[in-house]
Amino acid sequence: MESVDYKKELKELYRQSANEVSLVEVPTLHYLMIDGKGDPNTSPEFSAAVETLYPFSYAIRSIVKAEREMKYVVMPLEGLWWADDMEAFDVEKKDEWQWTLLQMQPNVVTEDIVERAREDVSEKKDLPALSEVRYESFDEGLSAQTLHIGPYSEEGPTVERVHEFIEEQDYTRRGAHHEIYLSDMRRTDPEKLKTIIRQPVEE
Repeated sequence: MESVDYKKELKELYRQSANEVSLVEVPTLHYLMIDGKGDPNTSPEFSAAVETLYPFSYAIRSIVKAEREMKYVVMPLEGLWWADDMEAFDVEKKDEWQWTLLQMQPNVVTEDIVERAREDVSEKKDLPALSEVRYESFDEGLSAQTLHIGPYSEEGPTVERVHEFIEEQDYTRRGAHHEIYLSDMRRTDPEKLKTIIRQPVEE
């Protein structure tokens, strides 16, 4: 049986040093996605999204393993964050944030597999947000990123470092602020959390 670790296959996207900001070219990838608004620290909507995506992704993996004879490591959660006015986007004003929580899926995953996994999960768990999850491709393109280690509440200086790098390289920001949660936010000491901070750019 084939075994794949996509964090290794896509190491330039999911392995990042905290000591530098890097430019990466993000290809079109496929994700489970769910949208929401408000402070992730206090929003029941955000908690429900987290608790929905994990079992959904594991159900998809079970189908792929059985039917495609392929094992893979379930990917970490990721988040896209933005405000109506991105020029005024402030990491401190979380109540004003809009977000999409997402989880990357292998290319072998089809819409049919996703819908069968949704049905499997609905029979086992009562997840109110399950019907709101969609399966879409996302083409992020050229982006700058670095690694933040520590609480999410202390990301501000790391985000600023990415923005400064973008300006120094004569790029401009575009699209949503992107975070990749390499640590399980439900089980990790805040001081040890590892989060990739990514920002798409253009010339």
